[in-house]
Amino acid sequence: MVLYILQRILAAVPVIGFVALFVFLLLRLTPGDPAAIIAGDTATPAQLEAIRDSLGLNEPLLVQFFTWIGQLLQGDFGTSILSRKPVIDLIADRMEPTISLALTTIILSVLIAVPLGVIAAWKQGTLIDRFVMLLSVLGFSVPVFVIGYLMISTFSMGLGWFPVQGFRPISDGIGPFLHRITLPTLTLTLLYIALIARITRTSMLEILGDDYIRTARAKGLPERTVLMRHALRNCSVPIITVIGIGFALIISGVVVTESVFNLPGLGRLTVDAVLSRDYPVIQAVILLASLIYVAINLLIDIAYVLLDPRIRYS
Repeated sequence: MVLYILQRILAAVPVIGFVALFVFLLLRLTPGDPAAIIAGDTATPAQLEAIRDSLGLNEPLLVQFFTWIGQLLQGDFGTSILSRKPVIDLIADRMEPTISLALTTIILSVLIAVPLGVIAAWKQGTLIDRFVMLLSVLGFSVPVFVIGYLMISTFSMGLGWFPVQGFRPISDGIGPFLHRITLPTLTLTLLYIALIARITRTSMLEILGDDYIRTARAKGLPERTVLMRHALRNCSVPIITVIGIGFALIISGVVVTESVFNLPGLGRLTVDAVLSRDYPVIQAVILLASLIYVAINLLIDIAYVLLDPRIRYS
């Protein structure tokens, strides 16, 4: 088992290296000049050249790349071109809204979607099953920003139950925190309920026809025990996989939701950095998202090893 985990860790190293190279080249080769954004429309060519020299943009691409990699290995993500603040501080300031939204979304999605998927598989072909499948189709079909604006129109502007936008940290109290995070959470939850419920239903249907399930029922075990202890436990690997990937997707893909609800998270930071061509911030955020993907996939592999005795004792 330890050897298997070490192999997975070593396999992630070239992935991170490729992502770093791709992000670096993509940002350098796309149109746009951060020096022009910093200097403004009235800057002279000499001023633009001076800014490029100070930012190191006139160096050869290879020199810029290895300089950046060397800084990363020392834990230095660089300095924001516009704000002149350390990138790591900017990311740290924006982490709480994004992590809070991701955690509340995944927790609520799992609590709702897994039971829905189990019941849909148990009642295959009934109205309950069709309702769950309809919910899944709607969750995949309706864009997130449409759901967000419907939430705002109904619960904020119509009923006045929740604020339209903004974020309150959990240090201000559970009540104010939940009051602000509820609508963004519900907006994303509809999508991930559809994803997790569909995977749960499919995995359960593959298990419910197996011989050991029929044997458990023949022994007179309660249906709840058969479903939860025998069936769900043995099809948990794909469910855990989609939950882990969903968590990573939320962290790296909350741009739309944070923009709709004006949450000061990583998504808004990314949008602002892209518009201003702030290379260090964009590179750091994308690398952070890649590291989260790799870490979550590693945790999924460890869970797979723990759940599959064939690997655990090999």
